[in-house]
Amino acid sequence: MSNLMMVKKDTVDVVAEKVREFQETGELKLPANYSPENAMKSAWLTLQSTLDKNKQPVLQVCNKDSIANALLDMVVQGLTPAKNQCYFVAYGKSLVLMRSYFGSIAVTKRVANAKDIYAQVIFKGDDFQYDIDNGRYKIVKHSQDFTSRMEGNAIGAYAVIEFNDERPDYVELMTMEQIKQAWAQGKTYKPSGNGTHQKFQEEMVKKTVINRACKKYINSSNDDSLFSESFNRANDTIAEQEVTEEIEENANSQVIDIEVEQEETQPVVEPEPEEEQKEIQGPDF
Repeated sequence: MSNLMMVKKDTVDVVAEKVREFQETGELKLPANYSPENAMKSAWLTLQSTLDKNKQPVLQVCNKDSIANALLDMVVQGLTPAKNQCYFVAYGKSLVLMRSYFGSIAVTKRVANAKDIYAQVIFKGDDFQYDIDNGRYKIVKHSQDFTSRMEGNAIGAYAVIEFNDERPDYVELMTMEQIKQAWAQGKTYKPSGNGTHQKFQEEMVKKTVINRACKKYINSSNDDSLFSESFNRANDTIAEQEVTEEIEENANSQVIDIEVEQEETQPVVEPEPEEEQKEIQGPDF
């Protein structure tokens, strides 16, 4: 049996069996039009051509447990790379499933019974008014003329989640400073550069505030432990890798009194995958 087939046997086949068990026990309920088998076939094809930042195949570099977890996280959230809802990123020897902009929207619509999710950029000169009701933002008025948009001086943005029932809209509001701080967590963002964030600023701003709205709402309203673990695993893994990398960097730059077990890791809090992985191309919106 080839090494690739061994990896498939220890990951895809194991996850498929685990998914069946979860479904039989009622722990996992998937959308009616979602096929975990098709999603894993698509993921397996994607993984075979996905490279890490050192141009090494992730199926050779990453450990099998992390590959299996990434596949399981994909299925539990009802995502598929075939619809650009997710992608895979290697951090050292760990493979992590990352939701795309489309994936965050798809998950929120399904789990939160959301009817629509949208965002607007606030430009200097706009007439923007909001209230805070019981700790929640409520948009009162937002009027905009074409001149302020043409000048492109964005000062903030908001995202709105509308529901299919009587729940009030959920609003996430961010200043431009907060948005840029979120961008700065990624290795590809250069404040004075001419990259994706500058060329497609309006769409990247919307993407950022929508992603934050979806994450905050899901984490505040969902009590499904299996889903929550899969939804947040990427953030937990990346944070752990970042701490390890910081320790390694400090160990290489100064004398310290403890011995640190070194791991091959790569710190990214909010990755911009277009420069990290072979499979991701162009702005994600």
